[in-house]
Amino acid sequence: MRAAVYHEFNGPITVEDLPDPAVPDDGVVIEIRASGLCRSDLFAWHGHDPTMALPHVPGHELAGVVAETGPGVSRWSAGDRVTAPFCCGCGACEQCHAGNEQICDNYFQPGFTHWGSFARYCAIAHADVNVASLPEDLSFEHGSVLGCRMITAYRALIERARLSSGEWLAVHGCGGLGLCMVMVGSAVGARVVAVDIDGGALEMAAAAGAAATVTADPDNGRATVGAVRDITGGGAHVSVDALGNAEVAANSVRCLRKQGRHVQAGLLAARATELPVATIIAKELEVLGTKGMSARQYPELMHLIARTGMDLSLLVSRTMGLDDLPEAFDTMAGFGASGVAVVTEF
Repeated sequence: MRAAVYHEFNGPITVEDLPDPAVPDDGVVIEIRASGLCRSDLFAWHGHDPTMALPHVPGHELAGVVAETGPGVSRWSAGDRVTAPFCCGCGACEQCHAGNEQICDNYFQPGFTHWGSFARYCAIAHADVNVASLPEDLSFEHGSVLGCRMITAYRALIERARLSSGEWLAVHGCGGLGLCMVMVGSAVGARVVAVDIDGGALEMAAAAGAAATVTADPDNGRATVGAVRDITGGGAHVSVDALGNAEVAANSVRCLRKQGRHVQAGLLAARATELPVATIIAKELEVLGTKGMSARQYPELMHLIARTGMDLSLLVSRTMGLDDLPEAFDTMAGFGASGVAVVTEF
């Protein structure tokens, strides 16, 4: 199969002919029809996890068609239109039995612990637990953007933060993940304030449903926080760092009203991040982590998308061929991209 691969961290990304993956006994091989590029892919390429085996095929936002099934698979057949979350479970541990495959004790991640979806084929183990059906009226292109950003946004806001209709939601960082936060928040009736340093990103957030926008001042976090607090009448009920930046995370906490909820959704490169703990104590704030969503919850998200007419095309900034991926990595590394770039030609 043709696949994008790198042989060293920060090294060249090349398109090569590699062996097709073997089908796991309890898994499937998916013929990839679309795969989105995510900032997590960039972190992996930069060596954020030095234990990751090399050479490596990245990619974890996938949609396609089942090409082959293992003998232990009961739910899927060749030709089924499917997608999968980026964090997969073993189906047998305590967390999986509780429905929390995204924090499985034996988790695996296509594009990180295993070869991923910037390839013609991708293998997914424990398929009866980890694969989700893709509706006929949802394109592969749009299905691919569900697999990391949209599922992260949905679970972060609906399950972790318990966002309710009428509440104020502040979204800090309006790239692919942030736009998904805006869309999910507005879809459930929240009033969304989008925060970003880039005017183009804020325009996209407004188109995605943001009620107000704030141009962040990178040199004056106090001004950014003050603007959010003014718009929300004293602070947001829920605030999200959708970028993954220590200062942004602190600003997200500071812009909350009393008993507000901060969700850390963006990945932080630093191992230690300073948060205003005195403020967290004084205002009885909640600080919540979030890590994707299990495949079993996809029907809830699909229902929300269909019921509200959510326009997933707003998330896709470009489609491209596999040969364009190295350049797209470089663009993302320079913060020159907005929305989601999706590989549709393999």
